[in-house]
Amino acid sequence: MKIDFDKNTDGLVPAIIQDATTKNVLMLGYMNAEAYKKTKDSNNVTFYSRSKKRLWTKGEESGNFLKLVSIKNDCDNDTLLVSVNPVGPTCHTGTDTCWGEENTSNFGFLSQLEQVIEQRRTSSNTSKSYVASLFEKGINKIAQKVGEEAVETVIEAMDSNDELFLYESADLLFHYLILLQAKGFTLKDIETELLKRHK
Repeated sequence: MKIDFDKNTDGLVPAIIQDATTKNVLMLGYMNAEAYKKTKDSNNVTFYSRSKKRLWTKGEESGNFLKLVSIKNDCDNDTLLVSVNPVGPTCHTGTDTCWGEENTSNFGFLSQLEQVIEQRRTSSNTSKSYVASLFEKGINKIAQKVGEEAVETVIEAMDSNDELFLYESADLLFHYLILLQAKGFTLKDIETELLKRHK
């Protein structure tokens, strides 16, 4: 991998640190050629500290190391994307990221949908909410609805109408998210279970 450490007079390139699992950005640091080599050799992310004027391995004092998974450089060969498995919080303030955010998985729109389901479940105004009405009917009704949607999805899978298959698949997933919350779980719990099985 060619990295242009000579592009800047200080010989440093930005290193964006990203969690290998959640894909969240954890911090930004700088590497010179020596820091890059030490990172590759030790599998612990090492930076060049501009304030201390020396190499600095993240976690050397706190124990909160960044275990290297991979390094990629950008199209100009002057910025690194460093994929890691963090050991503990990343920021020196004790937060998961240097932006004060929790380093949890985000499933894009599905995470937003989980939030909407939670809001509808807990809202006092349930008169017009389909989701709230399902929760009011209880776990048996919710489970039954998931079963119905699963059967409809299977039926459409054996047909040739892709539009109907996707429609029923969306219905199934939506009702499954409701069932998860009714049982006290979220997609994060499913991810955790799948990660346990991943070899």
